[in-house]
Amino acid sequence: MPRLNRIDAALVAAGIALVAVFVMDAGVAAQATESAAAPVLVIETEKGTIEIQTDPERAPATVEHVLRLVRRNFYNGLRIHRVDDGRLVQFGDPQTRDFTKRANWGYGGSGRVVGESEVGGEHVAGTVSMAHPGDPAYADSQMFIMLGSQPQYDGEYAVIGQVVTGLDVAAQLAVEDRIVRLYVKGEDPQRRPLVRGPRP
Repeated sequence: MPRLNRIDAALVAAGIALVAVFVMDAGVAAQATESAAAPVLVIETEKGTIEIQTDPERAPATVEHVLRLVRRNFYNGLRIHRVDDGRLVQFGDPQTRDFTKRANWGYGGSGRVVGESEVGGEHVAGTVSMAHPGDPAYADSQMFIMLGSQPQYDGEYAVIGQVVTGLDVAAQLAVEDRIVRLYVKGEDPQRRPLVRGPRP
């Protein structure tokens, strides 16, 4: 086998270095693409804005279910129906648009459940999980934002994401506060008239 002279050896070494850099750059780009592929939900409330980084790797079917609802403007105009001080804030019942149905707030949904149980993840401040009537596969549109750590919820609910900005806003929300609109960051939120029920 012929020996490499110093120039050839240097060229080979440079080529190996370039390949290594290319592989590293490709890995970084893949990570960036993967991160960018996880949609961010923007919740505009009357008290400020909350942003949620979704986690489709942890709960792919559940996140996709929520995204479909968001893109239908399902959450626009809904009201907060449950607040446990220091623990959680819950919303997602379409009945909260109608004050004549106030006694039934917390029992409604979109009418189409996730259909899969994707429970898992820690429930710490900022965790966003899906509420359900006793079976995680029957989670629908209601979700809750954790205001503090509640480890007893771990393994009971599907974690769909984490608040990245606006946790202080979530802590200020009260029952009957309105969600102005909820949309996917970077997408043009469709504007259409909201259906509001009469206030007593």
